[in-house]
Amino acid sequence: MSLTKIDITTQPLRPFDLIGQQWMLVSAGTEEKWNTMTAGWGGIGVMWGKPAATCYIRQSRYTKAFVDDAAYFTLTFLKDGHRDALGLLGSKSGREIDKMHESGLTPVFVEGQPTFEEAALVLVCRKRGVTDIALSDMDSEVCDKWYADGDYHTMYIGEIVAAYQG
Repeated sequence: MSLTKIDITTQPLRPFDLIGQQWMLVSAGTEEKWNTMTAGWGGIGVMWGKPAATCYIRQSRYTKAFVDDAAYFTLTFLKDGHRDALGLLGSKSGREIDKMHESGLTPVFVEGQPTFEEAALVLVCRKRGVTDIALSDMDSEVCDKWYADGDYHTMYIGEIVAAYQG
């Protein structure tokens, strides 16, 4: 495995580029059963005095149950050249296909958590907070644009307990 453990607090990060433009994979589960999905909403910063990351998962997503059931999840940022894999992992459901393997990526586990060999950066997060975002939490413009179908997000706050660089 070519992933090397790093100190995330010493790394220069570009979260707007990493999350908003390159996208990330949110993964959770065990070596026997896990799932992943592409996400473009999240944040990296400090929460409760610790390095932290947030991610947002819609109620309808298969990966949500894995994150809900787990104490940890990973956020994986792939090296360049894997946009097709990100597209597949964000558009197909693990309920229907083994998308982790069909993506062409190589699944690996770090700190007992799922990620991929093709990662440029992996954040291993200990789940510290979970909040369902409801209609009453948003103004009407946001609700009309993003939630007309009623498929709201859950926000997950994770303490970054380990980071790996590929």
